[in-house]
Amino acid sequence: MLIGRKRMKRKYKNIYFINGTAYAGKSTLCKVLASKYQGILCGENYTSDYFPNLDYKDFPNLTYTKRLSDFSEFVRRTPTEYKEWIDGCSKEAEKLELKILSDLEKENKMIFVDTNISLETLKEISDKDHVLIMLASQDTSVNRFFEREDKEKQLIYSLLLKEEDSKKALDNYRECLKLINSKEIYEKFLNSGFNVILRDENRTIDETLSLAEKFFKLKSDN
Repeated sequence: MLIGRKRMKRKYKNIYFINGTAYAGKSTLCKVLASKYQGILCGENYTSDYFPNLDYKDFPNLTYTKRLSDFSEFVRRTPTEYKEWIDGCSKEAEKLELKILSDLEKENKMIFVDTNISLETLKEISDKDHVLIMLASQDTSVNRFFEREDKEKQLIYSLLLKEEDSKKALDNYRECLKLINSKEIYEKFLNSGFNVILRDENRTIDETLSLAEKFFKLKSDN
């Protein structure tokens, strides 16, 4: 299965993208927006349904786990190896996202996407008021990473606990998370030119929704 990246001659008009760092509230906000506006939800890892049909030659990173003889190898990688894999997955997933979204757009509904599409590509395919960046501090992104009932994250956590030296394994994985949620990456998002919402534990979901609606121009009152 080979999906080539398409440069969009026109920009998406009814698709709203949310990108940013881990544990910033992207998934929750996408769900709330899609529910309120009766739109299509493209939640976290929504491209994973397509993974079984991907060709290793074209998508070596997204098909990585299919080739593991021992899934514990996944959590034993060094931070550098982990970041290289994450970067590779993002680039490959972008190809899938662009194809999936081009197809979904034909349904003429609002689409809310928890995305990994790069900032550079988002600037090509979308307007400023259709992209939102959500950021959490590195400490929050790393130390609260497993505080969710996400199946994939809980699987990773269970594998780490099964390691002979679970503390060492957890410490190593946290270093992996620190690298992919680094200050450099945070600053790149912060200074991207897109609207930004910083995680605030004192702000309610409804208040965050109101901010998002303002940035997305989904409500007339400012």
